[in-house]
Amino acid sequence: MQVRFDLDSRRARAARGFTLVELLIALAMVSLIMVLLFAGLRVGTRSWDLVDITAERVGAVRLAHGFLLRTLIQARPVSLMFDGALLPVFAGDAERVEYAAPLSEHVGVPGVYILRLQVEGAGRQRALILTRWLMHPQVLEGTLEGTVKWEPLKENTRMGLGGTALDQDAAAGAFGRTLLLEGVAEIEINYYGVLAGENDPAWHKEWLEQPAPPALIRIHLSTVDQTWPDLIVALPALRA
Repeated sequence: MQVRFDLDSRRARAARGFTLVELLIALAMVSLIMVLLFAGLRVGTRSWDLVDITAERVGAVRLAHGFLLRTLIQARPVSLMFDGALLPVFAGDAERVEYAAPLSEHVGVPGVYILRLQVEGAGRQRALILTRWLMHPQVLEGTLEGTVKWEPLKENTRMGLGGTALDQDAAAGAFGRTLLLEGVAEIEINYYGVLAGENDPAWHKEWLEQPAPPALIRIHLSTVDQTWPDLIVALPALRA
C-alpha cells in the first residue's frame, strides 16, 4: 500500500540521520546562537562595568561634598597667636580654604582640627587635598615626628606642603594629608560677608587676614567627568 510505503520511507530516512546539508545548517545556527549569547554577555558585562565606574565617580564627589558640608557647619571660633599677633583661624581664596572644625576618632585622635583644603597638581592630576592639624601646641609647631609646622593661610602661603606625602598619618593621626577627590577640573570658592573697611556685604573671591569670618561660603566643584551643583553653606557665628 502507498501509506505503508510512505511510512517505511520516512523511517528509512530517519534511520539514516541528518544529511550533510542539514548538519551544516544546524551547526551554523548553533554557532550563531553562541555568538549572540557571548556578545550579549560582553555587552552586559561592559554595561555593569560602566555603571560601577560611574557610581564610583559619583560617590567620590558625593563624599567630598558631604565632608565639606559636615565640617563647615561645625566650624569653630578659634584664634591663635602667630608671630605675636592673634589671628582667627578662617581664611581662603579661590582654590583654598582653611578653618577649624571637630573630627571624630576615625582620624585617630578626636578633637578640633585646623583643616586646610586646597587643589594641588596640574592637568588631569589636579586633586583636592585635605591637610589637618590637631589643635595641640606640639602638632602646630611641627615638633612631633612626621608633622609639619602650621602657618596661617595667607596670600603668599605656598600652595602645597613641599614633598609631604599624601595619605599619611603622623602622631597617631594628629597630623595628616588625605586625597579627598581626584581629577578636579575646576574649583571656585567664594565668600559672602563684609570685609574690613567696608560697610555692605558682597561676594568675594578671597577672604584673607580678616578679623571676622564670612556669613556664607560657596564652593563650585567639578571633575573631569562631571559637574555638581554649587555647595552653599551658612557658617556659624565664628566669633572667637
